[in-house]
Amino acid sequence: MELLKDHVVLVTGGGSGLGLGIARECLSQGAQVAVLDHSAEKVKALPEELGAGVLGLHADASRCTDMVRARGELLDRFGRLDALICAQGIFDGNVPLQDLTLDRIDTLFDEIFHVNVKSHVIAAHVFGEDLRASNGSILLTTSTAAYAADGGGVMYTASKGAVRSLVGQLAFEFAPTVRVNGVAPAGIANSRLSGPRALGLDGQSQADIPKDAFLRLFRSLSLLQELPSGEDYAPLYAFLASHHNRIVTGQVMVADQGLLNRAALSGKTS
Repeated sequence: MELLKDHVVLVTGGGSGLGLGIARECLSQGAQVAVLDHSAEKVKALPEELGAGVLGLHADASRCTDMVRARGELLDRFGRLDALICAQGIFDGNVPLQDLTLDRIDTLFDEIFHVNVKSHVIAAHVFGEDLRASNGSILLTTSTAAYAADGGGVMYTASKGAVRSLVGQLAFEFAPTVRVNGVAPAGIANSRLSGPRALGLDGQSQADIPKDAFLRLFRSLSLLQELPSGEDYAPLYAFLASHHNRIVTGQVMVADQGLLNRAALSGKTS
């Protein structure tokens, strides 16, 4: 059974990493797929990555005018939308608050929240009527950082907590026609999540962390020992986005590989 047969799915932030894995899964489940990304280079590479049938949309998800234009292009091609999956985001370099200078706080906060929160709000607004018309779904991406400390710095953690709350509010506002849910991943192999321009880290990504060091840290914290890829998380998104999901809304699926279920007293490690 193809979960997304006869579905049109838009994946924002789908040019690499988690978003690209989600787009691949949606295609394999029978969907017609549009991928939106702020990187023109990534959008240009989409036919090679995913095939000529995918619609590539070059747009900044945090800009209203870009998203309205992208909606027009999507509707011109497909005529409707069944699922919006938001996978865009940036990291904050795990910088503690006290290590930030006061003059950086404004710019860093604005940059992180524009990408990690505002862009989700804009996407839901721009495509809301299309999703109501199709009794569709919205999927937002939060993080285990919204549930436990040290999953990032203060800006990243706060932004992902905001997305976690946004899921509930949008589910309430869009009911009963649109289901709104979220996924909270933990570690992602070959994550392309980049750093903020405000800290001079926009040229770096989590994939730059030495693989062996990252894997050792992950295994020391997680009950499951295989570091998942974007494709491993993608089936969760596909089911929740599909019309087969008739009962789940307002929920965040915490996909943490047991990270939050660590030993409290025994001292047991994996």
